[in-house]
Amino acid sequence: MTMQNLELNTTSTVVTKQIPTATEIQAWIVLYLADLLEVDLEEIEVTIPFDRYGLDSSAAVGLTGDLEDWLGCELDPTLLYDYPTVEALVKHLVSELKVEK
Repeated sequence: MTMQNLELNTTSTVVTKQIPTATEIQAWIVLYLADLLEVDLEEIEVTIPFDRYGLDSSAAVGLTGDLEDWLGCELDPTLLYDYPTVEALVKHLVSELKVEK
């Protein structure tokens, strides 16, 4: 969609961000954890609680903040405590954001 601003005689384009799928959200979280922990992707199991990976509160809030930026929506900073695994977090986000599975 293109909008014309007559006063400034410029054209701007409105860009809408598409919400990622559940698979994309899970892949993002797994990649984030693997990078943070400096391990291979295959070492991240989606059913293991975040705290078993050694994430402290600072890392959990950082992950939530970066995920919030990536998704483009506001998330509760304590989300990882309410949904303590990648699998649970993705299910919650899918439900809240009404994304494709």
